[in-house]
Amino acid sequence: MRIFIIIIFCTIYSFSIFAQKPPQYEFRAVWVATVENIDWPSKKGLPVEQQKEEFIRLLDMHKKNGMNAIIMQIRPVADAFYPSRFEPWSEYLTGKQGLAPTPYYDPLQFMIEETHKRGMEFHAWMNPYRAVFNVNRSSVAPGHITKLFPQWFVTYGNTKYFDPGLPEVRDHVNRIVRDLVERYDLDAIHFDDYFYPYHIAGKEFPDDVSYSKYGNGIDRGDWRRNNVDSIIKMLGETIKSVNPRVKFGISPFGVWRNSSKDQRGSDSKAGVTNYDDLYADILLWLEKGWVDYVAPQLYWETTQKSVGFNMLLDWWANNTYGRNLYIGHGIYRALEARTGSWKNANELPSQVKAVRANPNVQGSIYFSSASFARNPNGWSDSLRNNYYKYPALIPPIKWIDSIPPISPLLENLNEDQVRLYYRGVEPIKGFAIYTLPAGAEENINDATLAAILVADKTIDVNLSSIPSNSGDKIFVSSIDRNNNVSEWVQLR
Repeated sequence: MRIFIIIIFCTIYSFSIFAQKPPQYEFRAVWVATVENIDWPSKKGLPVEQQKEEFIRLLDMHKKNGMNAIIMQIRPVADAFYPSRFEPWSEYLTGKQGLAPTPYYDPLQFMIEETHKRGMEFHAWMNPYRAVFNVNRSSVAPGHITKLFPQWFVTYGNTKYFDPGLPEVRDHVNRIVRDLVERYDLDAIHFDDYFYPYHIAGKEFPDDVSYSKYGNGIDRGDWRRNNVDSIIKMLGETIKSVNPRVKFGISPFGVWRNSSKDQRGSDSKAGVTNYDDLYADILLWLEKGWVDYVAPQLYWETTQKSVGFNMLLDWWANNTYGRNLYIGHGIYRALEARTGSWKNANELPSQVKAVRANPNVQGSIYFSSASFARNPNGWSDSLRNNYYKYPALIPPIKWIDSIPPISPLLENLNEDQVRLYYRGVEPIKGFAIYTLPAGAEENINDATLAAILVADKTIDVNLSSIPSNSGDKIFVSSIDRNNNVSEWVQLR
């Protein structure tokens, strides 16, 4: 009996250790919002050096917490956080739309370089249709697109929007995206959930003119969805034609459609859905392969019944059509809630565990950056010291590139120093360092990813600085720009 109990204990312990093994691949990102200065810069018109210092502190915080990507809002309202010949400088940067930073610098180039220095991906987050955030108080430059082509826009509530029904609007947004992908070393273009705007009670979106001209008698809802389908398809083709390596991701509202309206929908009772209210048919885009990843905003808690986190996670996981799926977590809600699950320290860990337990889910994105600085419920500590203690590679997009790079070459400098060389032609991100207990089978899937070293062609490595246990074997692989890894080579 005693032996049986010991065997059971050892078996349970083995399963526990296996379950807790950190994943080698996991998308871990944060949305950084610039509209209304939600996350960065902390306010309009900051001195350039302070803007840079704030962004570096922001990156360092997220790197320390284990993140490997930033979703950075660079075009919140038909404006730009970079020099653009199509749209003016953002008021959220300099305080006045159209006013360039002084002393002059390119914030986007700066942000990309600083992000890549830390081995993190930079996803350029854009809003496709919002043109003036608040018509009563927003700064609007004389050369703003709403002044040049007023016939392209409609006002709904206090916001001015591009009319998605106009072909010239789609062409304009396409030019913006093409320009960005041509000029900058981006890892992805990212759109959020604002397609047709969220409904205002008692008011219909004012697109009668464009519907009359282009509707051709079809149902207005179907026509609106077709307008959004058209721009998504166009943008996906443009991105891949300019740089096939750049990903295209969408972060939709968390419910595609309720099953009460469509048997393919989720068993939810949401008052708003992508399909019926925002006219965004995400499933079609996934099925057609127009986007590379989807990141639904599941900002509800795990205890929610009508639109619960776990139910929606499973629904999205069953409807990816083979594209990558990352889950959006509403960490900001812990700072707003007075009671309920968002005040429970176990809420976010439960969500992270649920994400990891589903094989069709490849990671998480958190809204928003500023929330982490306040460490709600100690979750920054929990990620940094537990769930994200070890680094993770971003899951490769296999249909973009599945060919691994060549393995690195080694030069032993002394007992603890090794120089790594990469001899391939294509650029790489750097090198992945793995550890494996002595005596274990040399299988990369059983190893622990201990470090990711950012490098172009060569780097010197101090083996004593690699987190490892006594007697561990240490291996290294090259990492390419699509996060494929080479066959590994033993360092020790």
